[in-house]
Amino acid sequence: MSRYRGPRFKKIRRLGPLPGLTSKVGSELINQSSSSKKSQYRIRLEEKQKLRFHYGLTERQLLKYVRIAGKAKGSTGQVLLQLLEMRLDNILFRLGMASTIPQARQLVNHRHVLVNGRIVDIPSYRCKPQDIITAKDEQKYRTLIQNSLVESAPRKELPTHLTLHPSQYKGLVNQIIDSRWVGLKINELLVVEYYSRQT
Repeated sequence: MSRYRGPRFKKIRRLGPLPGLTSKVGSELINQSSSSKKSQYRIRLEEKQKLRFHYGLTERQLLKYVRIAGKAKGSTGQVLLQLLEMRLDNILFRLGMASTIPQARQLVNHRHVLVNGRIVDIPSYRCKPQDIITAKDEQKYRTLIQNSLVESAPRKELPTHLTLHPSQYKGLVNQIIDSRWVGLKINELLVVEYYSRQT
């Protein structure tokens, strides 16, 4: 199944707030799903879909991350969220250098982002502590990033694992993310349970 490119608000109305999918907020986007009793399968499916649409992953990519998290030490759900949060496209979004994760992905794909001074064009690149993320030294890209920084400044609190130097268009990854700072309200254990038969 390919990456979702359909109407974003339709997904937000069904699944609830997905900050990585759109920067627009409003009362009309509140989850309006019916109050009928949900099956256990549907509850797990909706949590999985939230994760998938927020981070902009394909079904295959998400399954791969769940398998990697299952082999790592620690809670599978926590490791899964850490893997997703440390993706380059998500780090750009969390720094405020892009207003949504799809916009961050586009910046990376078009080779406008450097990690430790080298161009990285893979949105799923896994950032590590002490990585320095900067914008390419061209005015048109910097203007785009500047607009995103101005937009995101009043509504976003920067997570403790990141440091932003807006005047230099530079961000620093201080450490692996703490689970309290994950940008999405989600029960990751339900996602792991959803995939338990496939891993």
